[in-house]
Amino acid sequence: MIAIGIDIGGTQIKAAAFTGTGDVLFQRTLPTDGAGGFALNVLGLVAELESLAGIAETVGISAPGLADDEGRTIAYMPGRMDGLEGLDWSAWLGRDVQVLNDAHAALLGEVWQGAARGLQHAILLTLGTGVGGAIWSEGRLLRGRCGRAGHVGHMSLNPYGRPTIARTPGGLEDWIGNHNILERSDGRFNTTHELVASYNAGDTFAAEVWLKSLRALGCAVASLVNVVDPEAVIIGGGIAKAGPALFGPLQDVLDEVEWRPGGAQVKLLSALLGEWAGTYGAAWRGMLG
Repeated sequence: MIAIGIDIGGTQIKAAAFTGTGDVLFQRTLPTDGAGGFALNVLGLVAELESLAGIAETVGISAPGLADDEGRTIAYMPGRMDGLEGLDWSAWLGRDVQVLNDAHAALLGEVWQGAARGLQHAILLTLGTGVGGAIWSEGRLLRGRCGRAGHVGHMSLNPYGRPTIARTPGGLEDWIGNHNILERSDGRFNTTHELVASYNAGDTFAAEVWLKSLRALGCAVASLVNVVDPEAVIIGGGIAKAGPALFGPLQDVLDEVEWRPGGAQVKLLSALLGEWAGTYGAAWRGMLG
């Protein structure tokens, strides 16, 4: 069996051909391109992968936004990536295509071949420009009524804070996301990578800013644990590359604030599939039909 998974990002499209057991046969990338050019690039990537691996039995597509109930299109993605919202991928590619949100796809990838393999209950948080997320509960992906489930970056940690793009005041992504690090660090750091490097070098101001962010993240994780009760919380995205500088202090916060009835303790895990997680999840979603 050949399955193709495609992950459409803001700047890059990743595509991969897999066997039915999850082995990667070929991987390719192209620029996303504006003004709907990404649709032609996806068409080209599918053709290239099939020329290398053979005709795919299934194709799955991961993209930002909320997928419709039938999984044919991204139904809601206003103001970004012109041409994505409402594009019927099955019609465009001339075959049955399964479409899903990018964070949902990343979690499915981790369930299939990554850190969540074998788990029945897990939460994924992707830490980058903002904060994405997805929930796996009782062995299935939670979509909710219209696909909003898992948007943990828009959890309110301050009811009087500035609204996020989803209208939520004081959302989690404003405490840990890279998009406002310059503001959060009083103009000292342009990226979270710079902040963490200074923290690791012993800079006391960097430590203050970074540990404040991780306390907010830890309290958000503990709140999610109380609501969803997962076996594991998986952390991915570019900020997760901070490694021990993130996972050590974050575990310390959880040791303080997590409710552990009967000794139950959530596992804190690092995502394993990196930037290709969405292609794994899209391919697996295509296989599931």
